[in-house]
Amino acid sequence: MALSDLFLTTAYEKLADGFQFTEGPVWHPEGYLLLSDIPANTIYRYDPTGKEQPSPWRQPSGHSNGLTFDRAGRLLACEHGNRRVSRTEADGTVIALATAYQGARLNSPNDIVVRSDGSIYFTDPPYGISDEERELPHNGLYQIAPTGELRLLATDFGRPNGLAFSPDESLLYVDDSPRREIRVFAVNAQGELTSDSLFAKMETQEEGSPDGMKVDVEGNIYCAGPGGVWVYEPSGDLVGVVEGPERPANLAFGDADRRTMYITARTGLYRLRTKHPGLPVF
Repeated sequence: MALSDLFLTTAYEKLADGFQFTEGPVWHPEGYLLLSDIPANTIYRYDPTGKEQPSPWRQPSGHSNGLTFDRAGRLLACEHGNRRVSRTEADGTVIALATAYQGARLNSPNDIVVRSDGSIYFTDPPYGISDEERELPHNGLYQIAPTGELRLLATDFGRPNGLAFSPDESLLYVDDSPRREIRVFAVNAQGELTSDSLFAKMETQEEGSPDGMKVDVEGNIYCAGPGGVWVYEPSGDLVGVVEGPERPANLAFGDADRRTMYITARTGLYRLRTKHPGLPVF
């Protein structure tokens, strides 16, 4: 397989710039993109027709990072500043879903994904806090069960970051930024992790680490990393790196056909067109 088998073009199209540090893009089925600007403490709404400039959708955002929707179409956000996972209700009210584990405050929830049964999985590295502010001894991978119970699934990461499910949800991919690796966990019907193995290592002299990650309907994995978007076959073989003008932090599939890849990269927002749709968010 080659990149040309997955992309209609590998030339990045710039959509907007002037941000401070973009992250967490997610496509809303009503036809727009939401994305975080972490230092700006803002979630922006972007109209893909280009008729409007990105506009604040929620401000302050709790210095949000990763965003996704739950199965009811409510926005879930990993908030660095508030050290929590939140949900925005239909009336705009923001409520906390997870703030602490066994009485200790979370570090700074980073990225998030939802399983079809409503379970929420998120990573919790300490990027948004100082060493003095830490209350937990680990950088964890967590699940918020449909009952609302917060469960700690794994602690043996350097700093867990992006995560994504395979199309059949039998596998959960989680990358570890300082180790420059992607791990893959087997997931049983109850949503529990049953095994763990190394999926891929990012071997490069380029600066950067694996960050946000998404999967298409064929099971190919797309991970923001050093120099661009790293693309892997389900086997773990590297297809290639789609290099861009800025180092990407995260990505999301969007548009009605889910074949536009929106890429948040430092000060800019970009897009590429793909041949396979991304997995639906809900």
